[in-house]
Amino acid sequence: MSLNDDLETSKLWRIRRTLTQMCHDRGYLVTDDELNLTLEQFKDTFGDKPSMGKPSRSDLTMLVAQVQNEDDQMYIFFPDDAKVGIKTIKAICGQMQQQNVARSIIVVQNGITPSAKQCIVDMASKYTIEQFSENELVVNITEHELVPEHIVMTEEEKRELLKRYRVAPSQLPRMQVSDPIARYYGLKRGQVVKIVRPSETAGRYVSYRVVA
Repeated sequence: MSLNDDLETSKLWRIRRTLTQMCHDRGYLVTDDELNLTLEQFKDTFGDKPSMGKPSRSDLTMLVAQVQNEDDQMYIFFPDDAKVGIKTIKAICGQMQQQNVARSIIVVQNGITPSAKQCIVDMASKYTIEQFSENELVVNITEHELVPEHIVMTEEEKRELLKRYRVAPSQLPRMQVSDPIARYYGLKRGQVVKIVRPSETAGRYVSYRVVA
């Protein structure tokens, strides 16, 4: 195996591992075997010669379902295009329509064309299509030692929090919807996140942020 194949295989394994963890953290059903897939197991399953199409990027496509609602599914696509264009976006939307799936993540290598971005905006009423670059996924941002624990609150937990502190959502500190953590969890505006940091005096320090 060439050095380039070795590096590319390792990169694809790390990207897919982050995405598997992301799906799990968003409440999608992912098996322990998938979460703990080693590099050697990845090679056995998908191949170790990307330059020869083993694996091809389409081999890495994933379809996951929410634990609480199996009808709520999400696709993860790995387009072959170095830069994703409108033709690929339309093909992805066609596959989503065929399988009745309303949400997907696209893993892009070198960005996405302006027309493809506009197509995603135009389709937003029917499909939620998120974009992540490969480089954003090589490492799971939530596992970085400087990133505190983030817990996405349910609507009921959010109501109880606002009632307990007698505040409106607008009075909470904000987290931008474009924040890497918000993107990792697929958060929408108005959702609230509980952030737990270690504290030398109290053991832990808890704060809350609303996605804006």
